[in-house]
Amino acid sequence: MKKWNVVIVLGAAQFVMVLDGTVMNVSISTVVSDLDTSVTAMQAAITFYTLTMAAFMLLGAKLGDVWGRRRAFVIGSCVYAAGSLITALSPSVGFLFLGWSIIEGLGAVLVIPAIAALVADNYRGAERVTAFAVIGAVSGAAVAAGPLIGGAVTTYSSWRFVFVAEVVIMLGVVVCARIITDSTPRQSIRIDIGSVLLSSAGLVLIVFGMLQSKTWGWVVPLYTPEIAGVPIAPLGVSLTTWCIALGAALIALFIGWQRRLIRHGRSPLMQPDLFSITTLRSGLSVLGAQYAVTAGLFFMVPVYLQMTLGYDALETGLKIFPLSVSLILFSIVGTALSRRWSPRRIVRVGQSTLVLSAVLLLGSVTEDLRGGLFASGMFLAGGALGLLASQLGNVNMSSVSEKDTSEAGGLQGVFQNLGSSLGTALIGSLLIGALSTSFASGVAVSDLPSEVRETVSAATDRGVTVVPAADVAGIGEAAGLSEEDSSELAEVYRESQLSSLRVSFVGLILISLLSILFSRGIPAEVSIRRKDDADLAEKP
Repeated sequence: MKKWNVVIVLGAAQFVMVLDGTVMNVSISTVVSDLDTSVTAMQAAITFYTLTMAAFMLLGAKLGDVWGRRRAFVIGSCVYAAGSLITALSPSVGFLFLGWSIIEGLGAVLVIPAIAALVADNYRGAERVTAFAVIGAVSGAAVAAGPLIGGAVTTYSSWRFVFVAEVVIMLGVVVCARIITDSTPRQSIRIDIGSVLLSSAGLVLIVFGMLQSKTWGWVVPLYTPEIAGVPIAPLGVSLTTWCIALGAALIALFIGWQRRLIRHGRSPLMQPDLFSITTLRSGLSVLGAQYAVTAGLFFMVPVYLQMTLGYDALETGLKIFPLSVSLILFSIVGTALSRRWSPRRIVRVGQSTLVLSAVLLLGSVTEDLRGGLFASGMFLAGGALGLLASQLGNVNMSSVSEKDTSEAGGLQGVFQNLGSSLGTALIGSLLIGALSTSFASGVAVSDLPSEVRETVSAATDRGVTVVPAADVAGIGEAAGLSEEDSSELAEVYRESQLSSLRVSFVGLILISLLSILFSRGIPAEVSIRRKDDADLAEKP
């Protein structure tokens, strides 16, 4: 392939975009201690990092059309570097939230759609297929390398140096961006602010509702927030349900508004007719489900290894290493297979393998960790994700015409990051909600004295905080419990952690099974070619 230099620069930016989440996940316990915060706060930060990107990705793609894709890429890289620097210097979780979840996220909404569009601008034919496969492999490598990089740096130095390194890489990307060709003319259009507000508010409400489900409950209120002493639970239904319903209504209103803008000859933020393209719709759905599983997996596994088994960041990274190896390997294998197998076949093999891997990981959740089963599950999960990464980028971008590559790149970024947000929010909420329920039940049927059971029940009626299982006995003694009662409380908590992790893995299996239904529209022919404008008129 010619012009490797362009895909190297774009790949470096893509590597940093994907690396961030996995680095932070394996460093959860260290960051919680360093910033004196909680696992719940870190779950919120991880969720809102990807949610910021999902909420404003369409705007970022449209700004790329207005400013020029290379210029948007450079501006986004600078913003991202600034956010990384703030994150590296964060004295509190509030600053980390600002630098990482907000500023880095806003930089990424300019960079990610531009990467996809600039690949399409700089490569043609077989080279384009190879370039998209390379970008997919780079994403896989970032997911794979993140736990090892984050684990090693966090254990032997500080998690902050990862973000310092990101600043250096992104500044290097900015310097080298001049070699990238931007042949697509800029568009002189007016961006509709109402569309931005509708889409971002809808997505934020849906994910925020899921994030809060562990506290508010899904339908029946658990803990009801109050304003001026008045409980907020309209019609006796949890705010989680209302947030998700309102968010879905705003998204529906957004789509209707885009059609209205088109009828009046104005430029929409998104072309709703793109979803009439079966291949694109299916590819985006599978991509979203893939990232939901990936984000859920990378939230659950570090919590299990660090909070239940007491592993440090490096040990966590090493335990995830089988996934790292197989993800990179099968990204390459998937690219080679695409010469003989159709994208649908490769994707479905990957999805089926992902279900099997989640079942194996479920079976490995024990106090002493069934090492062989866990390693096998992680290896198969990495292989499945590698196969998916090798196909979906090219499937999505090849399903649209040249003029729609920027918008398709934006949609791809939306589904990728919305999937990550939903995966972290949903699986994290299942984990913490199940922990609270299991712990309360365990304490109620334990041999602890009745007054101790009542005290613990009162202290945890609004949920249970995820803490290292090894610390629970000390917490109990500090609260005035005897050594014997503290030890029993610690055992109940450890069992509750394992039970909640099993519930979360079942949720992961269900998402993986559901994603198989989305793959029906993935092309069944071996070669993927870009559609012309006439093809876009086809309906499913």
